[in-house]
Amino acid sequence: MPVDPSAIATWANLVTVARVLIAPLVFWMIPEDPSGSWPAFVLWFVLCSSDGIDGYLARRHGVTTFGTFLDPLADKVLVLGAMFTLVSRDVFWVVPVVVIAAREITISLYRTFVGAKGVSVPATRLAKQKTVVQQLAVGFAILPLTALDAAWLWKGLLWLSVALALISGFQYLWGAQRAKRALVYTDVDPLGRESV
Repeated sequence: MPVDPSAIATWANLVTVARVLIAPLVFWMIPEDPSGSWPAFVLWFVLCSSDGIDGYLARRHGVTTFGTFLDPLADKVLVLGAMFTLVSRDVFWVVPVVVIAAREITISLYRTFVGAKGVSVPATRLAKQKTVVQQLAVGFAILPLTALDAAWLWKGLLWLSVALALISGFQYLWGAQRAKRALVYTDVDPLGRESV
């Protein structure tokens, strides 16, 4: 049965809220030493997988305005929280994490700004791929099998996520400029008079 788009209490939103509330536990479980942790990895895997569950529930029962806002926010809380925790543990270098954080803040502010004007900015396929690569970078950095013995793997994924973050960020901004130009052209007739 489809849900009201203005509804807040939906199964999809419940899963998303649970991800946000449980996220601090996984940050706390990331060990001080760089050797990784099985419990932290398992919980990280569950939280990342739940992103697909709330997406499935939203597609099946209907997308809500609250869910559209909360789901990307939950992804950012989860990924950036884990990344900055790994920075504090001297696992991740701070520079790529700051670049990723700056991109996320910029695009979130942009979405909020245009959203207030009634413009929807759905996530692009590349942005979704970026989130998955970020989750993999964190996952392999805390997985005991790869944390030390395959550091090249999660370091490579971290830098790949930086590249995807920048490219997808430019995609959003480029799309905004094209949409703005299209709006200007549709508001002016060939004689230069503004349409009503």
